[in-house]
Amino acid sequence: MSNVTPPGWYPDAATPGTDRWWDGTAWTAHTRPAAAPQAFGPPEPVVAAPQDFRLPGPAATAPGNGGAPAGRGTARIVALAVAGLIVVGAAVTGAVLLGGDDDGKRPEAGPGGSVTPTTTVTDTPSPTGSPAEDDPKVLVDQLNGITLPIPDGWEKPDRTVEPVLTMRTVNSYACPGSSSDFCYHATVTSRTASATDITSAEELAEQDIATAADGAYEKNIVGNRIHGGIMSHKMLDSASVSVAGRAGYQVRWRVDTAKGPGGYVQSLVFPSPTGSESLIIVRYAFDAGPDGPPLSLMDTITKAIRPIGDSATSGGAGSSIAP
Repeated sequence: MSNVTPPGWYPDAATPGTDRWWDGTAWTAHTRPAAAPQAFGPPEPVVAAPQDFRLPGPAATAPGNGGAPAGRGTARIVALAVAGLIVVGAAVTGAVLLGGDDDGKRPEAGPGGSVTPTTTVTDTPSPTGSPAEDDPKVLVDQLNGITLPIPDGWEKPDRTVEPVLTMRTVNSYACPGSSSDFCYHATVTSRTASATDITSAEELAEQDIATAADGAYEKNIVGNRIHGGIMSHKMLDSASVSVAGRAGYQVRWRVDTAKGPGGYVQSLVFPSPTGSESLIIVRYAFDAGPDGPPLSLMDTITKAIRPIGDSATSGGAGSSIAP
């Protein structure tokens, strides 16, 4: 079992009532209201106090007890026995509440007085109303507090070259501009807008679209021109859009490439529905031509993005999404 704490929301001791996102190596600036506390362990045992320790009838002197009345001596023994039971019960309850399992450790104080998690989280049930991260039909972005439906014939890969939340078409093919690389007919990624001071969804979407196009059809992350490079582009859409109950903005291009059919790229930007409400960038890249998915699927996915915990995200939100 690894001692590395997985990314997730953990209590921030510096700000009571707040959870902070731990990215696996360090604390981030993302916060959200703390989740409702859960009760752990069985209820504390209740020991009924004796009503009366006196024996019926007149007090008698018991032999061998120094002349003390038998009733008083017996009462003292009973009282000590009951006190012992109370101590044992409290000890057992304390052991249960503090946790007797040696497989986990409590979080320790981290930077800024917040809690640094050191526990390896295993078999943790998802909160009521929120989808489990192993649901093959839902892409869960815990950091940004949203879920995206996974269309039929798509997957969420365990590993990607770029460390961002990703879903893509299942089948790959040899890239037209680099036979040593593999391409996918469609890819959608979700990420937090970082390294920017832009706070306007419209401004950020207009700036990000060129980056999205370059990453999908100009050069990949290792510098290979997998489609031979972009030759030209055409603006198809630039408009406000509602996403997960928030006002966002999307920009869509059609790009022509030196090799292959080219494709469509879109940058969708909107505020996170939870926590610090940082801007989220969802990038779409769909191949053009008969092998790529229909362009309308971009709109279908956008409309189905939900906040985590929304009832529509339970039970496989992607089951009704078809390419």
